Amino acid sequence: MIYRREIDGLRALAVVPVILFHAGFETFSGGFVGVDVFFVISGYLITSIILSEKEAGNFSLVRFYERRARRILPALFLVMGLCIPFAWLWLQPKDMRDFSESVGAVALFLSNQLFLSESGYFDTAAELKPLLHTWSLAVEEQYYLLVPLLIMATWRFGKRSIVGLLVVIAVLSLALAEWAAYNKPEAAFFILPTRAWELAVGAFTAFHFAARQRARLNSGLQQAGSAAGLSLILFAVFAFGKGTPFPGLYALVPTLGAALIILFAFPSTLVGAMLGSKAFVGIGLISYSAYLWHQPLFAFARQRSLYEPAQIVFALLSLAAVMLAYLSWRFIEQPFRQRDKISRTTVFRFAIFGSICFLSFGLWGHLSNGFANIRFNELQNSVFATAKSSPKRNQCHTAGRDYLKPQDACRYQSGEASWAVFGNSHGVELAYGLAELLKANGKGLRHFTFSNCPPSFGRNNEERSGCARWTNETVEYIANDRSIQHVVISYRTHELLSPQDPRAVAGGDMARWKSYVDTVRRLVDANKNVIVVLQAPELVKHVHYFIGLERQNFDFVSGVSKDLWMRSSAFVQSRIADLPREAIIIDPTNLFCGNTECAAVIAGKALYFDKHHMSVAGSLIVAAEIMKRADAKDESKQPR
Repeated sequence: MIYRREIDGLRALAVVPVILFHAGFETFSGGFVGVDVFFVISGYLITSIILSEKEAGNFSLVRFYERRARRILPALFLVMGLCIPFAWLWLQPKDMRDFSESVGAVALFLSNQLFLSESGYFDTAAELKPLLHTWSLAVEEQYYLLVPLLIMATWRFGKRSIVGLLVVIAVLSLALAEWAAYNKPEAAFFILPTRAWELAVGAFTAFHFAARQRARLNSGLQQAGSAAGLSLILFAVFAFGKGTPFPGLYALVPTLGAALIILFAFPSTLVGAMLGSKAFVGIGLISYSAYLWHQPLFAFARQRSLYEPAQIVFALLSLAAVMLAYLSWRFIEQPFRQRDKISRTTVFRFAIFGSICFLSFGLWGHLSNGFANIRFNELQNSVFATAKSSPKRNQCHTAGRDYLKPQDACRYQSGEASWAVFGNSHGVELAYGLAELLKANGKGLRHFTFSNCPPSFGRNNEERSGCARWTNETVEYIANDRSIQHVVISYRTHELLSPQDPRAVAGGDMARWKSYVDTVRRLVDANKNVIVVLQAPELVKHVHYFIGLERQNFDFVSGVSKDLWMRSSAFVQSRIADLPREAIIIDPTNLFCGNTECAAVIAGKALYFDKHHMSVAGSLIVAAEIMKRADAKDESKQPR
């Protein structure tokens, strides 16, 4: 296969936007498409190698995987190995357990499946994962396991038949990606079935160049085709964003752009000359190592900082990633590619031994809850143990269009369910805690919560997830159920309604606030005793961060300044008067905060299980206040 400098230059065009996107530079809002460009390059190069060797009659599956091991594993294992001591020193138990699991998953090239099960690619929590970026390596390696076998099995039918089969696979994959981008966006982003078509685009370019007869293109067409390809990639980098449905039809923009560059960008073209320049080729040569280094640097910086680091910090870390990339390319990648220095047997032994070590580490970290007993003292671990969610969360909390119908919602206790908790995920632990207190009085409770569902009563614009439909059904169900007398409403009002939310610029906060108020009004009008629980103060970091910093005194551990929280929730506080006066309003700020600080831990118990969801312990404090206020209101209604 002929070496093409412009392909290395295309790698630079892929990796730089990815790094700057992960660094948080808003100009590169679509920088994540660099991964899609990498997929096309990989599909092209791998298929080209297989085709050239098959035509020469010397293709070897063992040699193919040897090349993959030489290319992928040395730098990857180096970065993973160097991440471990920093994770050991800096990560709290949950983050360390997650990191350990990712180490094991990377060793099996299944990290895409692991990250899919944990969070979405664009979630804030994802930015804290040092090995998040390895999901794309997992997708490629899964592809590498299948494509050689597919070509070997179908080779005797001819290349046209193979291309036809790949077309069918690509079309089905793209169709699935388009559907999943709107209906299962997390899965769409991470899994091979929705990404295979992108690698197939690269494979089609390889089949094009492998054709024995093809028309010779004139220079004008080459100039136009390569310029169009560059324009498509740059458009995606600067115009796309986290809200772009991906990787469906929108992903055709960067992938076709990459394919056009491969097809038309030769040294005689302006784009080819640019990509073939020393600067682009130099970055392209170290692009794999740069890709490996940048995310751990960014993630650890975010983990260690109480607040998001300044952009100058990420700019410096980006330069550090490039410098580390050069060192690992020069002293790790290059030596491992030299067969005369490192034999095939050595490479495979290195791969097997390294994989076993990382897999063992991952399993140990998972079973030991992030090595908590080794890394933290007994008192800290006892507080960590209180940072727990409701045991009913998975069973009773609903999400998506296949949500639990109101009549099928969880019912706590066997007694009359005269109480109900309604809202989004912030109501889950509150429902459990309140039910525990009601149990003593022989009273039951109904649990109605929908994950990541904003106030949407009277609206229908959340239908993609089923949120608005569920909200309208459930509010009316509660309103019409005469057995339900008390209704507790709990939302993450800060994220959904505060002016810090970017969506507020378009007035989305007011529309949601109206739905919030209308929900309370509808239930008050239905003669329900409505208790509105405002959001508990949101910590600036995961609660584990503060427990890990404190070693002895857990009477009151601060998690956020009261001034910062009050400023963050100013919008909600300023509009409390909009709520019906009949409703009881409970603000956990009054329960969790002192004069200047709001607690993450009180009396040795964590009030949260992450940075904004109350733990069971925290919910019990609020639930006690709910009972107290509800009883006081009932007493005030009694005749004197």
